Amino acid sequence: MVTALAFAIRGGIMSEMGVLFHLNGTQLGLIAGAAFWGTAAALLASGPLCDFAGIGRLLVAACIGHAAGILLTIFSIGFWSLFFSTALIGIANGLIEGAANPMVATLYNKEKAQRLNLFHAWYPGGVIIGGLVAYALRRFGIGWQFQVATMLLPTIAYGLMFIGQKFPRTERVASGVSYKEMVVECFRPLFLFVTGCMLLTAATENATNQWIAMLLEHSGIPGILVLVWITGLMMMGRLAIGPVVRKLGITGILLTASILSAIGLYWMSRASGLWTLPAAAIYAMGVCYYWPTMLGFVSERLPKSGALGLATIGGAGMISIAVALPIVGNLYDRQIANLLPAGTTLEVLRAAAPNTAEAAKYASVQLAAGSATLYEIALLPCILIVAFTILILQQRGKSTVHLMDMEPVGEEL
Repeated sequence: MVTALAFAIRGGIMSEMGVLFHLNGTQLGLIAGAAFWGTAAALLASGPLCDFAGIGRLLVAACIGHAAGILLTIFSIGFWSLFFSTALIGIANGLIEGAANPMVATLYNKEKAQRLNLFHAWYPGGVIIGGLVAYALRRFGIGWQFQVATMLLPTIAYGLMFIGQKFPRTERVASGVSYKEMVVECFRPLFLFVTGCMLLTAATENATNQWIAMLLEHSGIPGILVLVWITGLMMMGRLAIGPVVRKLGITGILLTASILSAIGLYWMSRASGLWTLPAAAIYAMGVCYYWPTMLGFVSERLPKSGALGLATIGGAGMISIAVALPIVGNLYDRQIANLLPAGTTLEVLRAAAPNTAEAAKYASVQLAAGSATLYEIALLPCILIVAFTILILQQRGKSTVHLMDMEPVGEEL
């Protein structure tokens, strides 16, 4: 939830920070991307650390990192302070992901895909809460620093909740699979192929969602509420994963998700007003299964990859998002420049007073630029349709591999 609150509140205040600190779309994308670079670095480090340091210690480090990153963000004064404080929050996010994914896969080793989807349901759940908090506080004229400060409450709460808990050894360690076997598993062609797919699924879901409030800001519905609508449906989809995985299977879910997200992105790029909501719903029901089902696929079909495999696939996703965010920002900047009316400049339109002809003109340009950007992003799930069709053919007749039957036990934190 804290990870998701950071995502939602950051998305909701991007426009405000752009004006306050004189940042363009590319710079805002770099700041948002810093969170994902930090998450990727922490995830990749947590793969081996999870087995040696233990799950509990990584979660304590995450709590400290979240608290420090939130406080540094509140007192930021410009691009670099925002960049580094956001990166620190990202590191904490990565430690949570790197510790909790193998913990869930170990505790529920017979239903990994379902349980990972249920665990990750609280990512969109947190985005809903964060989005509504950001929207409500902004409506009451409360500044972005206080919005960021609200993240301290759940940070303190989860830190207290972990004290005294017992954490299991990871499934790989408990089942006797060697470290060498784990590393070898991460270089299998299937693992490398799935990693490539993760680059595209992560960019399609998270890079789009981080920008969606700004891209649809002038669509007729507040962009932050569209984000809340999308993530609410994502949460419902993940909570309903049981019947879906029984009906479609893990590879069938991934192919269906890519088809729905392609349709949804294309429709959002053409929709306005209330029509934005059904378009966003199709997109949401596609992307909701990407991240946890990719993790579930690796844990079920390549279980010897262990914590390192989950950390690597998650790290690849985070790197993809970090790279994609400024690219999306640059696409948006380029579309803005192309759509500027003759005889005016971006600086003039930005400085326009509310409810003036210039302000209306700028809103129209932003709407058209956001739509064009979404249209370009729609290429990513189209590529995934081909990739997941190949994966279905390759996995035909194969099923989940169980390393062991176990009752996990661990040491008290």
